[in-house]
Amino acid sequence: MKRPIFTGSAVAIVTPFKSGGVNLDALGDLLDFQLENGTDAVVVCGTTGEASTMTYKERAETIAFCVRHVGGRVPVIAGSGSNSTENAVTLSREAEHQGADGLLVVTPYYNKTTQAGLLRHYRIIANAVSLPIILYNVPSRTGVNIAPETYAALSEYPNITGTKEASGNLGNVQRTRALCPDDFYIWSGNDDETVPICALGGKGVISVAANILPAEMHRLTQLCQQNDFAAAGKLQVNLKDICDALFCEVNPIPVKTALSLLGWNVGELRSPMCPPAPENLEHIKNVLAKYGLPV
Repeated sequence: MKRPIFTGSAVAIVTPFKSGGVNLDALGDLLDFQLENGTDAVVVCGTTGEASTMTYKERAETIAFCVRHVGGRVPVIAGSGSNSTENAVTLSREAEHQGADGLLVVTPYYNKTTQAGLLRHYRIIANAVSLPIILYNVPSRTGVNIAPETYAALSEYPNITGTKEASGNLGNVQRTRALCPDDFYIWSGNDDETVPICALGGKGVISVAANILPAEMHRLTQLCQQNDFAAAGKLQVNLKDICDALFCEVNPIPVKTALSLLGWNVGELRSPMCPPAPENLEHIKNVLAKYGLPV
């Protein structure tokens, strides 16, 4: 039986940039903050980490640094997806070489594909590496959705262990759970759906909000794993405003802005990402203040 790569809250960590590359010292500070506050895993070079605007060399160096800095205290999961199957294989092999504990592989974007194409894409990647793979379904960004029947076919692969579900379609999550074996695990890809997906058997969340509130997101998933869904539901509702604020513009614009407001040296957003509109900046400030965070 396959085991989940992690249970609980994994931070989809931002990538701090400086002139000329990645600010690894600042990344180390962010990792320390996460580990000190109970984060259960780190996802590096994902959407929130602006991997699509990083060079292959930057991605390899950033993954390697995270692996060294975390030092086995929690799993490090590397984003290695691409709209090119060949490039995804290259990125996945490099992440494995750098010592990552698992891979997060998004569906092909822009060129999209059919369900048959998804099966072929993921089978080629799974055959190229030995690391456990978490599929990543986020059709709002990629334009393609993984069907429950496709999940069922992919669940037969020994190193495809589950999916990060950010489709927002809880009906499809239910059908996926019904069609797939118990050792095909589901993690929420939307912070505000953590409790509903855990109630359907999910193992936790890959979280943007954990960049700001790691202890709270860890606590939320802990309550779910303890089957205390009454308390988890209350906490989920209490976190709703900050979850919404962190998506008032395209991720990772709000979360990186929030971290900067809180004094973290995360650097600029890489183009084509840009600073938030003035009204959204004010909204982010107000929500941070509401949660007692010092802006």
